[in-house]
Amino acid sequence: MRNEILKYLETNSRIDLGELAVLLGTDEITVANEVAAMEKEKIICGYHTLIDWDKTGVEKVNALIEVRVTPQRGQGFDRIAERIYNYPEVFAVYLISGRYDLLVTLEGKSLKEVSQFVSDKLSTLDSVISTATHFILKKYKDHGTIMVPKKGSERMLVTP
Repeated sequence: MRNEILKYLETNSRIDLGELAVLLGTDEITVANEVAAMEKEKIICGYHTLIDWDKTGVEKVNALIEVRVTPQRGQGFDRIAERIYNYPEVFAVYLISGRYDLLVTLEGKSLKEVSQFVSDKLSTLDSVISTATHFILKKYKDHGTIMVPKKGSERMLVTP
């Protein structure tokens, strides 16, 4: 049952637990207890709202920064990752395979602010060998949600 609960919550964290219980063929108390247990066990780590900031008029810049580092003896990548994820500008940090070791996602008010973060804070860390910054220009799909409006029919309307 846990996997089914997680699948529903991942796509709609606001689903009513009573409605979820009906969908799963069980009672609301059972679902509520499972959700509470998974929150306590940190299986469910948080609930988030996906916002299309482009439609709000708020200026935000999102960037993906690839970071190559020298792993620390006995701690691997964990210590440098912790230093990076503790910056408030940093949205997420992932250990990745390939030419780079870490992928850092970050939000800023401007391209200059993000660039300054990379040059002043990220690149100056002892273990950081190199970085590559990629700015997100447009989001087509985010967290499984399509962010662009569906196009109407491209057929011409024929009137009598």
